[in-house]
Amino acid sequence: MALWTGASFGAPKVAAADEAMLKAYDAFRAGDPVKLQKFSGQLGGHVLAPYLEYWRLKLGLEDAAEADVRAFLGREAGSYLAERLRADWLKVLGKRGDWPGFDQALPLLAQDDLEIRCYAWLSRLARGDDSTYEEARAVWLEPRELPEGCNTLADGMLDARKFSVEDVWRRVRVLFENGQVSAARRTLATLPAGETHDERLLNQAATAPKKLLAGTPHNLERRATREMALFAVLRLARTEPEAAAAALRGKLGPQLPPADAKYLWGRLAYEGARRLLPDAHQWYQLADDSTLNDEQLAWKARAALRAADWQAVRDAVDRMSVSARRDPAWTYWYGRALGVQGRDDGARAYFLRITGQASFYGLLAAEELGAMAGVPEPFHVPSEAEVEAAKGNPGLARALELYRLELRSEATREWVFTIRAMDDSQLLAAAELARRAGIFDRAINTADRTSQMHNYKVRYLAPFREIFNENARSFGLEEAWLLGLVRQESRFIVNAKSSVGARGLMQLMPATARWVAKRNGLRDFSPARVAEISMNIALGTGYLKHVLDDLGHPVLASAAYNAGPGRARRWRDAKPLEGAIYAETIPFNETRDYVKKVMANTMYYSQLIGGKLVSLKERLGQVPAKSSGERFNEELP
Repeated sequence: MALWTGASFGAPKVAAADEAMLKAYDAFRAGDPVKLQKFSGQLGGHVLAPYLEYWRLKLGLEDAAEADVRAFLGREAGSYLAERLRADWLKVLGKRGDWPGFDQALPLLAQDDLEIRCYAWLSRLARGDDSTYEEARAVWLEPRELPEGCNTLADGMLDARKFSVEDVWRRVRVLFENGQVSAARRTLATLPAGETHDERLLNQAATAPKKLLAGTPHNLERRATREMALFAVLRLARTEPEAAAAALRGKLGPQLPPADAKYLWGRLAYEGARRLLPDAHQWYQLADDSTLNDEQLAWKARAALRAADWQAVRDAVDRMSVSARRDPAWTYWYGRALGVQGRDDGARAYFLRITGQASFYGLLAAEELGAMAGVPEPFHVPSEAEVEAAKGNPGLARALELYRLELRSEATREWVFTIRAMDDSQLLAAAELARRAGIFDRAINTADRTSQMHNYKVRYLAPFREIFNENARSFGLEEAWLLGLVRQESRFIVNAKSSVGARGLMQLMPATARWVAKRNGLRDFSPARVAEISMNIALGTGYLKHVLDDLGHPVLASAAYNAGPGRARRWRDAKPLEGAIYAETIPFNETRDYVKKVMANTMYYSQLIGGKLVSLKERLGQVPAKSSGERFNEELP
């Protein structure tokens, strides 16, 4: 991916140096220090020389001389690589129990790391700070297998009797809820002899929950037996929530303590709401709201939105943590609930909290207050001196070189770390540097971080505009919507490739590309051309046109482009839904975020390119109800 040229950023690297750099990277990833040293010797003075030294140190860090580590940290102070090596080194020191060395290195670490936090707690305990125990308890409820340092901490707290049997079962439940069966087994092994579980029941709950529930043990008084029955309900609820609800309503429910039954109804309601089951709204009423976490409460609010139960929306938001309630989504919907209930002053106060935010809900809140949010002006354009200063930033220079070598993951981490503390003018200069280099995702994301001084022409770049315009007109689509979708798909990176194989600006799967090419009669199509700019835009726009024609609504078509037409149809309701409610209740986190951002992007592109001025609420409109007689166009992939 040759995203920038030597003419713009200094003399081009010769092919031999590029090859040596890439082979050195491969040697590092393979854990081969001999090959790494061989290729490193060919790269003296290279802009990425600090990476070569970091890779060498990283591969031998367990046995590295402390002086070598400190020398590197001193030379690269404040850089991404220094941060990375410091985190690696802290884990080595923590594992050794070298607490003086650990304590000396820790204050300079900029980013949070769970395992390092655990080592920091262990260091405090080693100094006799018993107040650490209460603070460190939070790690016990992490919903996953703990890293090595945290396991050491947890084992020490168990030995010190800082966790009760009840605490152990609380962690087991959290792990069961998140499908972490192996981690749950490790935790179960910490129970005292009289509290141990039946491994046979655990295996059955994990692999055949319906069978276990059909023959639920007659006596559930013993905690270990009861918890396996609860796990079976949790396991079944993930695939068949209605069957799990039937089991709970049957003979199982009366055998459970009321608190356990309410716990299960809360989990069932959550799983049912994520599957858009109408019954989920009623199931939530059988749960204990005080025990629901923020994610369960969010889905309670979404189920209430679908049921048009505005008081239940407010009740769910009221129960959320302070940070969750501040989410623009729940600020907006709480305001809407107040408005429906005739409390206009309260609604206005909530809308004012998020009006002005460049987001889906910021735009909707402005419209509720009678205004259509505009593009902030003036557009701040950095001076050449500011761009030159950005070019001279070592972190940005390394990131640009990594992008040129197509080491995108390394490049992006370097870039993001480097810009983290920049002010608005520095951010916009860095964004302009990225734009000139053709690294459009960094240009957009960097410009997106400014707080007072903005340039929305960079935030909402439109490279390859002529080709997008031509295809939008050819297929009869709104160009602003097409650009808004591509901004979300690929950030205009030509050779973008997803983990599942989607390629190009419009992130086309191979099967979709073939189908559209055949449908539209593209005679010059070949799989090798999918990522070509003109071909990719033509195929992607053609597919978007097909899903829009098939589904009849831009919100549905946006969801379909990300998750498939069948899902977009299934996510509708038995009655017409407000478009914003449809978008907020999409079960897939990625697709829900995607649709909201595509529609917000469309608003900004429409203003920037002189498109039609249509409010976001009007664009969202009403999503039509499901029809029992309709048939999905099976020809669409």
